[in-house]
Amino acid sequence: MNIMQIAGLATTSRGWQRMQAMNLSIPVLAWTLVVPLSLLPAMLLYYAGTHYGDDFIQGFSARNWHFISTTFFLTELLSFFIMGWLIHSVLEGHKLNISYHDAYLVAAVAPVPMWLSSLGLLIPVVQVTAAIAAVGLVASCVLVFTGIRSLCRRQADDVVSMSATYTVMSAAVLAWVLLMVVIWAY
Repeated sequence: MNIMQIAGLATTSRGWQRMQAMNLSIPVLAWTLVVPLSLLPAMLLYYAGTHYGDDFIQGFSARNWHFISTTFFLTELLSFFIMGWLIHSVLEGHKLNISYHDAYLVAAVAPVPMWLSSLGLLIPVVQVTAAIAAVGLVASCVLVFTGIRSLCRRQADDVVSMSATYTVMSAAVLAWVLLMVVIWAY
């Protein structure tokens, strides 16, 4: 299954249920989806940091981009495992039935738009890069909502799944902000 198929499946309840039926193990999700796509932002961040210089952002070129991009990549991988656990815990806390497998499926698929939004780093204009990242963040939040609602077999207007989704999305946005702090801290 390629990225475009995943993107198409993840936008509908039936698509999430099809992905669930594939029963891909957590290690398979990690190795075939999370690791390759987590490499994309790290590599593009390194590229932007070493090629655009201070014209992109003042002080951008003076940073240790080897260290930053490596740390960013490892932090992304760690966030996948933390988010899978968090999704499961939050949903169980809201009395929504979800397996660890399904929680990690959401944790693996939902950040795909964010990973792909890193392609905006190929355009050396900060405002364009930020706008593309914002669109990726919104798309990821939509995938979290669709995934949780679908995998928990809830209706679109179910308040309990919405509440759980907002908690998960808040944690995801916080994780994204922490990843950005990693970049600017070094």
